[in-house]
Amino acid sequence: MTVADAPEANDVTRGERAVVIGVERGGNANGRSSEARLDEAAGLAEAIGISVVGRKAFRLRSPRAATLLGKGQVSEIGDIAREHEAGLTIVDAQLTPVQQKSLEEETKTKVIDRTSLILEIFGERAATAEGRLQVELAHLDYQAGRLVRSWTHLERQRGGFGFLGGPGETQIEADRRLIRDRMARIRRELEQVTRTRTLHRDRRQRAPWPVIALVGYTNAGKSTLFNHLTGEDVVAEDMLFATLDPTMREIKLPGFDKAILSDTVGFVSDLPTQLVAAFRATLEEVASANLLIHVRDISHPDSDAQKSDVDDVLAQLGVGKDEEGTPPLIEAWNKVDLLGPDDREAVTAEAVRREGVVPISAATGFGLDQLDMMMSERLQSGTKLHQVRLSVSDGQKIAWLHARGDVVDQRSDDDDVHLAVRLSTENWARFQALQSA
Repeated sequence: MTVADAPEANDVTRGERAVVIGVERGGNANGRSSEARLDEAAGLAEAIGISVVGRKAFRLRSPRAATLLGKGQVSEIGDIAREHEAGLTIVDAQLTPVQQKSLEEETKTKVIDRTSLILEIFGERAATAEGRLQVELAHLDYQAGRLVRSWTHLERQRGGFGFLGGPGETQIEADRRLIRDRMARIRRELEQVTRTRTLHRDRRQRAPWPVIALVGYTNAGKSTLFNHLTGEDVVAEDMLFATLDPTMREIKLPGFDKAILSDTVGFVSDLPTQLVAAFRATLEEVASANLLIHVRDISHPDSDAQKSDVDDVLAQLGVGKDEEGTPPLIEAWNKVDLLGPDDREAVTAEAVRREGVVPISAATGFGLDQLDMMMSERLQSGTKLHQVRLSVSDGQKIAWLHARGDVVDQRSDDDDVHLAVRLSTENWARFQALQSA
């Protein structure tokens, strides 16, 4: 038997009827209302085709080791599931294996927690070989601690001759060893992918084109903005985690003949630590960018809480606002077209008062010219003005300066061209090397 042959811990099926259970631990979680938490959990479930037929939030006074919630609350969850003919209960919290097993027995439904639900979404959405490996690694890491409730054969003793473990090795020990072996193989494969990615990143950094990374909460509109700026047609749906694998395309900005725009996976509150670890190599593209655009759904009632969640993940990646060497960041307050006139006016006025904020609508194109200018200004913030004199016959070098710098003045006399050009430190060094070649 291999790990791949073993029953899945979750085995969630598309179209399955489910009830979503919220857990309030005293005070709002990250400033969110219980209704907002339930809405997000239901949205996560619907993102993989689960039919949410009921929902309710329960206040948790003191966690129970066996069931998390109290006996009466668990009984009520079972009643809700039977009333709606639901075979799946989604608990918007982290459950221990014992709690998960006990809840299944008490409610007579299959039970999954928030971490398991997010892993299911990532497993369905991963499109590249690297993405699938990252998701499998995260899933195995999660599954390894839940064998007690996942598989039914774990109490058997495996006898034999030591081919798959010593005499008397329990099935659970053998299965854990299989998982550890598979995880080690995946890590080796990902290390090779990471080395390749690092080479590509180093090559980009040696090129004269800046890299701009879009970050933000899931469903904030990053992919819609990416499509508008690049003219591409990547998946952009009103759905949580519509984008999983990163995409890079060329764009033009004032003062630059080319820049690279990267669309990244969206973040979410309580993102499983297994996923942050597994996707670190992919997310490190964010840390190596020259500029970050934090796309916020400013029309969402929990926009501030979502910003806090994104900031937390960025801090985990070493690009928090207080970290040395962090790329400059612009906040793009998206979806202003969904606001009423008074709210739109208030948001626009607030954006003007703040540095590095621009209100936009990726759907309609509102504010994108201003965003382009702000991106260009941020990327050129480390530039210096240089006076350059070239022969009129040096057309290639003149074109190079126009392509990689901001030529603010150019005049010609009989034999020479005089240019005033803003260049980054890196591009000025490249130009001097070009001159001496």
